[in-house]
Amino acid sequence: MIALLDALLAQTPAADVSGSAQINLVQALVLGVVQGLTEFLPISSSAHLKVVPIALGWDDPGVAYTAIIQLGSIVAVLWYFWKDLTNIAVGAVEALVQRNYKSHEFQMAVALVLGTIPIVFFGLLIKALVPDFDNSPLRSLASIAIASIVMSLLLAIAEKIGKRNRTYEKLTVLDGILMGLAQAIALIPGCSRSGSTLTAGLFMGLERPAAARFSFLLGIPAITLAGLVELKGDLAQGIGDAGVAALIVGTISSFVFSYLSIAWLMKFLQTQKMWIFVLYRLAFGVAILTAIAGGAVKNA
Repeated sequence: MIALLDALLAQTPAADVSGSAQINLVQALVLGVVQGLTEFLPISSSAHLKVVPIALGWDDPGVAYTAIIQLGSIVAVLWYFWKDLTNIAVGAVEALVQRNYKSHEFQMAVALVLGTIPIVFFGLLIKALVPDFDNSPLRSLASIAIASIVMSLLLAIAEKIGKRNRTYEKLTVLDGILMGLAQAIALIPGCSRSGSTLTAGLFMGLERPAAARFSFLLGIPAITLAGLVELKGDLAQGIGDAGVAALIVGTISSFVFSYLSIAWLMKFLQTQKMWIFVLYRLAFGVAILTAIAGGAVKNA
């Protein structure tokens, strides 16, 4: 989600696609898989898209490349939740006509709109206050590791104390605003958009599937904004054939594995708790800090 920071402001230079031009098709496939598997699981796509290339000895693919292949993820979530989205849209219009502002569809539409505002606002604010955020300490490996550990602990607490007695049908506009505020935390690399919103949902007493369902719907505007603005910048600047091929392969693999991860997580949360993600995020953060302390990697 950190790619949203650059995407929010058109005044920044055209997207840097030099990284994508240097990516071969195997790397593009792997990065698409990483993006797809981590965008919707509560483990942070931005963290893995930074760590995996370093672990494999590859160059950083760049914010622009990762933002564009997120379009595969957005197509996947649109496809999976198309019925939900059409029901919300049609129901909201009918509610406006009938002035039935208490209808669930109208409440969800308002919740999604208001819930998107925080990440846009704070994204613009951070970009204005920290123009060179891409190179700030918050994007270092140590910061990503610490964020992963902190979020794993918060998810553990939410899993432990969350009442989980509210279904999707019980969601309110206030829930949308609160989860939107939680989503804005994902502007910090390593926090995870999915992880922060799922954690907030559990704290608010939502059932796990309900929290995940709304989390995915809430992510659609933010991910779409990031990908489309970066794509526009790339098309305006022009990219070579190798860059086009890498973008296509990365986006397609991102789509396939995003859809699979969404379907798997929704089924998983019907019967299982979140502890596997708590343990993974904790181990992920500790492993990065250990590698830095041991000199295996630089805290770049």
